Amino acid sequence: MNQKENNFSINKRAAIISMAIGLLMFTAKISAYIITGSSAIFSDAAESVVHIFATAMALFSIFLSNKPADKSHFYGHGNVEYFSAGIEGFLIIVAAVVIIFESAKDLILGVELQKMDIGLYVITAAGIVNLLLGLYLIQTGKKTGSLTLVADGKHVLTDSYTSIGVMIGIVLVIFTGIKEIDPLFAILVASNILFTGYKLIRQSIGGLMNETDEEILKRISNLLLSIRKDYWIDLHQLRFWTSGERVFIDFHLIVPFYFTVKQSHDEEDYIKSQLQKLFPDTDLKIHFDYCWDDLCKLCEYSNCAYRKELNIQKFIWDKEKLIGGTIIPKVG
Repeated sequence: MNQKENNFSINKRAAIISMAIGLLMFTAKISAYIITGSSAIFSDAAESVVHIFATAMALFSIFLSNKPADKSHFYGHGNVEYFSAGIEGFLIIVAAVVIIFESAKDLILGVELQKMDIGLYVITAAGIVNLLLGLYLIQTGKKTGSLTLVADGKHVLTDSYTSIGVMIGIVLVIFTGIKEIDPLFAILVASNILFTGYKLIRQSIGGLMNETDEEILKRISNLLLSIRKDYWIDLHQLRFWTSGERVFIDFHLIVPFYFTVKQSHDEEDYIKSQLQKLFPDTDLKIHFDYCWDDLCKLCEYSNCAYRKELNIQKFIWDKEKLIGGTIIPKVG
C-alpha cells in the first residue's frame, strides 16, 4: 500500500468513527432535551445534527477527492474538500440561528425545565467524548493533509465547547433556580458557533481562491534553500496551490547553459524526491532557464569552464527571493 492509499484508509476510518459517534451523541442529547426541556441542551443537540450532516459530507468528499485525475478533471478532485468545509460552515451558522431563535422565544414565552440533573450527566459525558474525538480528527487530518478531517475535528471541538457552556448553564440553573439562565447560555453558545461557521467558510473560500498558505510556503522555501546546489544560479517565481492532499508546485530555475536535457531532468527528479518528504503527493513543474554572461558575477558555481567574470557579488537566498523575479532580467 502506497502513502496515498494509506492516507485514504486512515481518513475513511476517521470519518466513519466520527459519523458513528455523532449519531450516538445526537441520540443522547435529544433524549436529554425531551426529558428536561432545556434550550441550552437543545442548542447542543442542534450542533450534533450539523455534525452528522457535516461528517456525511466529509466522508463523501474523502471518497471523491481520492479519485484520480480524469478527462474532465485534469487536476483531480481534491478541491471538493473546500466545498465540504464551506457547506459545514454554512450548516453551523444555520444551527446557530435556529438556537438563537428558539432561545429568544423561550425568554419571551417563559421557560419550563425539569430533571436538569439528568441533562447535566448526559452533556458532561458528551462533552468529554467530543473533546477526545475532535482532537483525534484534527491530529489525523494534519497527519494525512486532509482539510476535511481538520474542519470536521474543529467542528467537533466546537461541539465539545458548546457542551461545556451548556454544563455551566445547567449548574447555575440548578444552584440558583433562575430558569432564564438556560436560554441565555444557549444564546451565548450559539454566538460562538456562529464564529466557528464563519471561520470554516472563510477557509473554504480561501482554498477555492488559491489563497497563499504561509505555513506551506515557508516549508517549501526552507526545503529548497536547504538542498540548494552551487550550480543553481537563480530560483525565482515560486508558486504553489493545494487540492486535497495534493500540492502543485512550480518555479523557474536557472542552470548553466551547457547542461543537457538529461541533467535538467535529473535535477527536477531530485528536487521532487525531496519535496515528497514533506508532501507525499507532490506535482512539480520546473521551467529551466539557461544562464547568460551578466550572471557570471553572481554565480557561485566554481567549476564552470565558461565563466566570463569572477563571482564578485552576493545576493540573499530567502523566501522573498524565491517568490520574486530573477536577479538580473535578461535583455534581448
